[in-house]
Amino acid sequence: METIELKLPVIIKTDGRRENFDARKLRHGFDRALHKRPVSEEQVEAAVRAVIHQLRMTAERELDSRKVGEFVMIELRKLDHVAFVRFASVYRAFEDVADFREELDRLERELPGEGQLSLLGADVVPIGKGKKR
Repeated sequence: METIELKLPVIIKTDGRRENFDARKLRHGFDRALHKRPVSEEQVEAAVRAVIHQLRMTAERELDSRKVGEFVMIELRKLDHVAFVRFASVYRAFEDVADFREELDRLERELPGEGQLSLLGADVVPIGKGKKR
């Protein structure tokens, strides 16, 4: 009986280099974003498997690293909002606090009441909204 083996695509880096996909790098990215977050090892492994599955399902021979990052952000958003914002802040290269706040606002609008703590506690006053001195 024959089986089809779906190979993982070669990743095209932002500088144009091409690298074979490395699952260790993928896992390292998840670990850095999830550092000291309440997410189980099983959840992380499932997220890594989900990204690898998405990569295989593209059926592309080569894939831009930005697309891999998008797959990672989808999984991080499901796992932990803080980890998602950590990853997004590096991945999207936020220029300033306004970019960071915009992403937080978007996330809170899109994910109301999903059981995770608010990204900004009720006692945190958004920048520019505090009392004037």
